Parts: sequence; C-alpha cells; structure tokens
Amino acid sequence: MFLFALATVIGIFLPLQTAINSRLRSVVRSSFAASAISFTTGTLCLAVVVTLSQGSLIPAPALFSSQPVWLWVGGLLGVIFLTGNILLFPHLGGVQTVIMPILGQIIASLTIDNFGLFYSQHHPLTLTRILGALIVVLGVFFAIALPEILHKNKLSSLHHENQIWLWRFFGILTGALSATQTAINGHLGSVLHSALNAAFISFFVGSLCLWCIVLGSSSKKTLPRLFNVRFPWWAWSGGLLGAAFVAGNSYLVPLLGTGVVTLIVLLGMIIGSLVVDHFGLFESPRRPLEFTQIFGIVIMIIGVSLIKLLQ
Repeated sequence: MFLFALATVIGIFLPLQTAINSRLRSVVRSSFAASAISFTTGTLCLAVVVTLSQGSLIPAPALFSSQPVWLWVGGLLGVIFLTGNILLFPHLGGVQTVIMPILGQIIASLTIDNFGLFYSQHHPLTLTRILGALIVVLGVFFAIALPEILHKNKLSSLHHENQIWLWRFFGILTGALSATQTAINGHLGSVLHSALNAAFISFFVGSLCLWCIVLGSSSKKTLPRLFNVRFPWWAWSGGLLGAAFVAGNSYLVPLLGTGVVTLIVLLGMIIGSLVVDHFGLFESPRRPLEFTQIFGIVIMIIGVSLIKLLQ
C-alpha cells in the first residue's frame, strides 16, 4: 500500500512541475529553454544529494563497458517525449496530445512487463491486466477528454488534416518511449544500487540534449530575459519535482514492474492536473473540477486496483 501511495504522489509531482515550467516559459518565451533550465536545476540538486550520500557521481568505468548502451539513454528518451508533446499540440489539439501518449505508455509498459524487456520483472499479459488497462483508458477519457468534448462538441478542430493519423501514431510512439525510459531507469537504479544516482544520470543526459537544442536554435536569444524580468522564486523549483519523479520511478520499477508503476503514476498525474486546474496553482488558469472528472478518477482507481491486486 505504501508503494501504491508513493507512486501516486510522484505522479502528482509531474503536473505541478508542468505548471511551474509553464510560468518559467512565460518568462524566457521558449519551451526548450524553460525545459533546459528545469532539467539543469534538477541535475544540480541530484548531484549534490548523490555526492553527499554516496561520495561519487560517476559510475565505475567498468560499468560502461559491461552494460548495454541503452542503459544510459533514458534521459534522451525523456527529452524526445517532452519535445514530442510540443510538436503534437498544434496538430492534434490539447485532448489528443494527452490521450495518444497515455495510450502509448500503457501499451508499451504492459508489453515490457509481458516480455521482461530491459531486465524488467516478468508479468504475463493476462486478460485481467488487459481489462484493467482498458478501464484506466476509459477513466482517462472521462477525466480529460469528455469535459473537453462536451464544451467544444468535438475532439479536435484539426480532423481535416490528411496526415493526422501519422501525428496520432507519433503521439503513441512518444508515450511508448516514456514508458521505455521508466523501465531503463528502473534497471539503471538496480545496477547502480541507487535510484538517486540513476535519476542523476538520466537528468544529466537530458540536460545535455536540451542545451544542444537551445544553443543550436533561436531559443538561446531568449535566455537574457532571465536577468531582466522578475518572477516568483518557485519558478525555479520545477526541476526538483522532476528529479523526485524520475528518482521515484527508478526506485519503484524493480519492485512493482513497469506496467503497474506506469498506471499508478498516471493516476497521480491525472489527480495532480485536476488539482492544479481547480485551484489555479502556480498562476495557471483556473478550471473548476467537474463531476465527469471525479468519475474518471474513480474508474482509473478501479482499473489500477484490478491490475495490482489480481496480478
């Protein structure tokens, strides 16, 4: 029960981080620059914690030659997922930009568990797990998609695009990469015997990738705004929540499996996003909670419980 609650809490951290980074983005006027700053903040904080607790940041050189290459690329997959959401929004709209990656996360996480990929725990894809995953998807629909559909009477205004299904497939793919990152970081934590060290490496790789994007694009021109515009102190704290999110996933995956962790964290993400919207936290637009969203959360809890209790 403790692990279930922990996964839910770290899931709540992600929408809080998103709201904070959105405020930071309004200052620097660049999604990539805001993400790079957030990743760097998280990396530095993890570096301090890992150094104080373990005395060393860099793994033993022998690990780099004895372990597969994919073990070190979790941060890169996280950046692809982050960038993918930025690219998807103008083509799919807000609802499908959320739904498609979630679908990819669920499909990939259950596949990883079924085949024991990336040295994950082996959990066969039973009918119960499939049914539970479908119930979770239904809960996501009620919590996110249905209110949007009822307000707009349509899922997206962009259905006329001939290549919309390619963008939907890309959304599913980015979600699958996110679940893959979770599995990789979980095994990295086991290899290093430290979820914090695994999170540091993931953040360090992600930071390098993002700064390459920023410095190689027009985004670098927005950085001087950091010194010219006043903004709240908490705008710097998104990286801390992201670090806790990644470290928590790295800790939980070896214990619960990628599929269960992904679904429970997803539940926390939905709860957190609805709380942020309802109270307008971190200067985000306020959107009162609706009955369909509460109903969706209840359905998601049922789906997750079905997978967790009967696996």
